[in-house]
Amino acid sequence: MIAVIELGGNQFTVKKGDIVDVKKLALEVGKKSSTEALLISDEDGKETKVGTPTVEGSKIEFKVLEQFKGEKVRVFKMKSKKRYSKNVGFRPHLTKIEITKIA
Repeated sequence: MIAVIELGGNQFTVKKGDIVDVKKLALEVGKKSSTEALLISDEDGKETKVGTPTVEGSKIEFKVLEQFKGEKVRVFKMKSKKRYSKNVGFRPHLTKIEITKIA
């Protein structure tokens, strides 16, 4: 089974056993949680259920593996001919989750 889920404002295509990095979730490491799917399909794509906005009765369970900071993102601003430039960086807070069950 393949599912499309929405976590942290982003959509992810997942299947059982996948490990995904999402925006920080307010869950402790080792906790299990669930969400509803936006779309569920089998491996071949022959049987597909599309939700409006979510599929009724669908349940995607996941386990939080780690809370961490991602790679540094550089933000560079410049205005030509004005001698203005600004270079700032930040590291986004992320959560690593593992998909345990798709129903």
